[in-house]
Amino acid sequence: MREGSLEAPTRHTINWQDPKFYDEEDLNSELERVFDICHGCRRCVSLCNSFPTLFDLVDESSTMEVDGIEKSDYIKVVDHCYLCDLCFLTKCPYVPPHEWNVDFPHLMLRAKAIKFKKQGASKRDNMLSNTDRMGSFLGIPIVAQVTNAVNSSSVARKGIQKVLGVHKNAFLPDYQSKSAKKRLVKHHTTVAAPKAIGNTTGKVAIFATCYGNHNEPGLVEDLVKIFEHNNIATKLITQDKCCSMPKLELGDLVSVSKNKNHNIPIMQEVVDEGWDIVAPIPSCVLMFKQELPLMFPEDEALKKVQQSIFDPFEYLALRNKEGVMNTEFANSLGKVSYHAPCHLRVQKIGNKTRDVLNIVPDTNVELIERCAGHDGTYAVKEEFHEVSMKIARPVVNKIKKAKPDYFSSDCPLAGHHLANGMQADASPTHPITLLRIAYGL
Repeated sequence: MREGSLEAPTRHTINWQDPKFYDEEDLNSELERVFDICHGCRRCVSLCNSFPTLFDLVDESSTMEVDGIEKSDYIKVVDHCYLCDLCFLTKCPYVPPHEWNVDFPHLMLRAKAIKFKKQGASKRDNMLSNTDRMGSFLGIPIVAQVTNAVNSSSVARKGIQKVLGVHKNAFLPDYQSKSAKKRLVKHHTTVAAPKAIGNTTGKVAIFATCYGNHNEPGLVEDLVKIFEHNNIATKLITQDKCCSMPKLELGDLVSVSKNKNHNIPIMQEVVDEGWDIVAPIPSCVLMFKQELPLMFPEDEALKKVQQSIFDPFEYLALRNKEGVMNTEFANSLGKVSYHAPCHLRVQKIGNKTRDVLNIVPDTNVELIERCAGHDGTYAVKEEFHEVSMKIARPVVNKIKKAKPDYFSSDCPLAGHHLANGMQADASPTHPITLLRIAYGL
C-alpha cells in the first residue's frame, strides 16, 4: 500500500450512460469510501466549501468518523462542489493511477446527475443554466435596457432575491443588444497569407461562447484585432450553442449530450477546412478539451475538435515559441495582478497568459493561483453567495495589497466577482483587452 503518489494523474471515462452510474446505493457506498479517505487527509480544506462541509459533518457526528454521517447529508457536500478540478490536479495524492482511485470532482458530478434525474432542477437553476435562451431573450434591445436597469437597482435586486433566489449583492452581467455575432457578421479576415507554425494553422475560428457573445462582445472583438495583428486569419463560428458547462455543473447530462451533438458537426467542419478553434472563456475550452471527451470517448469527430481547440494565450504562446508572435508593443501595462482561473489551470498548459503579458515592456505580472469562488452560477445563488465571497477573500486581499495598475482574470465572471469583493470603485480588465491596449489597437 503506497502512501500517496508522485505519478501524473490520469482520468477515467465518465460512464454516464451505464445504468449503474445512477444506482444511488452504489453511489452512497463510493461517497462513504472517498469521504473517509478525504477525512484522513484533509489537504483540500482550503480549496472550496465542499471539504469544510464534509469535515464539519464528520466532527459533529456521533462517531466523529464518516460512518456517523447521515447519508441524507452527503448532498450538502455535493452541492458545494462546482467542479473546479483543483483538488484532483493540485492537491489529492490518491488520484489514479493510485490504487485508491479518488476522483472527487467526477464523483460529485455523478451525485449531481443522480440528484437531477430524481428531482430535476429549480426554476432558478434551469434559468441560470440556459445561457443561450437567456442571452437571446435578454439581448432584445428594449429587454436588455430594462434587464440592465433592474440588475443595477438595489430595490429590484431585493425582489429578485426573494422571488428567484439570486443574491441581491451578487454581480450580474449586462446584456448587450448587439451581440458579438451581430457585430462581426460582416467580418472578413484581413490576413491574406496565414502561416502554419508547429501545430497551429495560423487560421482561427472563434467560438464566441454565450458570455462573449451576449455579455461582453467587445472581448471577442478585441480577440479578432489581436489575432489579425499577429497575422492570424480569423472568422466566427456561427449557429453554435452553449458548450454546456452550466448544464454539466447542474448534472443535466442529457442536455450536455444534446448540445454536443449540435456543436461537434459544426466544429468538425471548421477543423476539416483547416481552421483551429479558439474560445475566450476557459470553462468553454475545458469542456471540449476534457469533459466532453471523457463523456464520449468513442466520438472521433469530438477527438478532432479536442486536438484543435486552444486557449487564446496558449495559441499565442505556441506562435511566440516559433518566433512569429508580434512583439512590437505601443504601451506598457505597468503592474498587473493576474488571477489564473481554475478551469484554465487544470488544462495543464502552464501560465501562458502571464508569460505572454510579461513580454510587454515595463510590465510586471503578479500571478495569483487561487480559486476566486465564482463558478458561473454558484456565486449568484442566495444560499452560496456569502461562501463564494469568503473563498474569494484571499485573492481580493492580494490584489488590494499589490495596488496594481490593472487586475485581471481570464474568466470575466471571476474578475467581476473579485471586483465585487473589493468593495470599491474597481473594475477588472480582461487579459485579452490588456494585450489589445499594449498593442495600441
